[in-house]
Amino acid sequence: MNKNKAMLTGLALGAAYLMRNEKSRNKLMTQFKSLGTAKKSK
Repeated sequence: MNKNKAMLTGLALGAAYLMRNEKSRNKLMTQFKSLGTAKKSK
């Protein structure tokens, strides 16, 4: 239970950071998009 709680807390903090920081959010979105296109082309 403790590991789950710590993981969820870290995830929530990361999500909150990305919601506030536009530059990081855009960088992450481009990485996900490139990952998606790389899998489709294979």
